[in-house]
Amino acid sequence: MTNVWAIAYRELRSYFVSPVAYVVLAGFLLLCGWFFWVYLTQFSQMVAMYAQFQQPQMLEQMNLNDMVMAPLLQNMVIILLIMVPLITMRLFAEERANCTDELLLTSPIETLEITLGKFLGASLFYLVLLGCTLVYAGILLYFGDPEVGTILTGYLGLLLVGLSFIALGLFTSTLTSNQIVAAVSAFVVLLLFFAIGWPASTVGESAGAVLAYLSLIEHFQPMTAGLVVSSDVIYFLSVIAFALFLSQRSLESLRWR
Repeated sequence: MTNVWAIAYRELRSYFVSPVAYVVLAGFLLLCGWFFWVYLTQFSQMVAMYAQFQQPQMLEQMNLNDMVMAPLLQNMVIILLIMVPLITMRLFAEERANCTDELLLTSPIETLEITLGKFLGASLFYLVLLGCTLVYAGILLYFGDPEVGTILTGYLGLLLVGLSFIALGLFTSTLTSNQIVAAVSAFVVLLLFFAIGWPASTVGESAGAVLAYLSLIEHFQPMTAGLVVSSDVIYFLSVIAFALFLSQRSLESLRWR
C-alpha cells in the first residue's frame, strides 16, 4: 500500500501544479452554482405564488429535496460527463507522451499498485470537487429544512457515479499517448453508460431490461430520492472493479511489449 499512496500523492500534487485542476474546479462549481440558483429561484417563486393565492395544500407539497437538490444532483452527473475526462486524460497518456511510463513499468512496482495509485489520486481530486459543492446543501440547511438523509444518499450516489467515471476514464487513458484522444474516448464511453438505457422501451422486454440495467443513470436516480438499494451499489462497484481490471491488464500488456 505504500507504493499506492506514493503514486496517489504524486498524482494529486500534479493536478494542483497545473492549470487543469483550477479550470476543472472553477468550471464545475460555476455550472453547479448556476443550476442551484435556477432551481432555488424556481422553488422560491412557486412558494411565493402559492402563498399569495392562499393554497396551503400546495405549500405542504413543496419539497426542497425533490425540487432543488435532486435535479441539481442529476445535472451534476451530466456536468461530470465533461469534467471527468479532463481529470483522467493525463493519468497514463501523459506518462506515455513523456516516456516516463517506462520508469513505472520497469520498476518493481506491480501494475495493480500503479493502477490503484492513479485511481486513488484522481479520486481524491474528485472528492475535493464534491466537497466544494456541499456549500449548496449547507445553504439549504441554513435557510430551509431539507431531509438530511436524502441529501446524504444523493451524495453517496454522486460519489459512486464519479468513481465509476474515473475508473472508466483511467482505462481509456492507458490506451493512448494523446491526452485529447484519451479525453474524447473517455467522454464517448461515459456517454454510452449514461444513455444506453434510453432505447430500453423500444427494443423489446428482454433487451430493454438488459439496457436499463446497464444504464448508469437508472442506478443513480433512486439515490437522489433517498433510496439505497444493494443492487445499485453492487452495480457501481462492479463497474469500478471491471474498469480497474481492464486498466491493469492494459498496463501489463505494455510492460511486456
